[in-house]
Amino acid sequence: MQRSYIGLALCALVAVGAVLSLPSCGHDQKLVSLQIVPQTFTFLAPDTAAREQFTAIGTYIHPPVTKDITKQVTWSVDFSNVVTMNQGLVSPFGQGGCGGVDVMATAPEGTGGASNIVVATATAIVNDPANILCPGGGRLATLAVGVVGTGTVTSLPAAISCTATGGTCVATYSVGASVLLTASQVPVTWGNCPGSSGDTCPVTIPTGGAAVSATFP
Repeated sequence: MQRSYIGLALCALVAVGAVLSLPSCGHDQKLVSLQIVPQTFTFLAPDTAAREQFTAIGTYIHPPVTKDITKQVTWSVDFSNVVTMNQGLVSPFGQGGCGGVDVMATAPEGTGGASNIVVATATAIVNDPANILCPGGGRLATLAVGVVGTGTVTSLPAAISCTATGGTCVATYSVGASVLLTASQVPVTWGNCPGSSGDTCPVTIPTGGAAVSATFP
């Protein structure tokens, strides 16, 4: 019987030793992965008042947990002339720059020390659709209408309602969009509108925009 107790005691000591020998368990947490949320965000220039807070989510083991570590990571961007960064808060730089920027968060692994770094990357895009030099640029253009006389010109899709004395005479549309201008009365003489007929003038928006005139007697 005494030998049985001794055997059980030895087994218990072996089990305790095995637990204590597990790497880093019960000591420092170990960061195993990072994720930045959102993964992509687009700023529409020239709205320099826009802000977006990127969040760093860390996944740990020993013990396992996932938590917000936005204030603990080191943030950086690869093109500081396009956006500015302050603890994950990104803003357009405001000097007319546009393009895609890598937003990076880095942090030490945990138990591995500063030499073992975990990295996460997201993308911030500054885009001006009206600027052909920007990503997706040149996709918006303006249609301007000039009116002479007492009539009114309206558009479909609705955006323009123009008279000789004012109103909305310029609107922005997607390049390639079909816009139908309609005069409030006839006769009307259309200028720069080859497809005009009676009181209507169809316009397909070109890359550089278009300008149409309507003259009423």
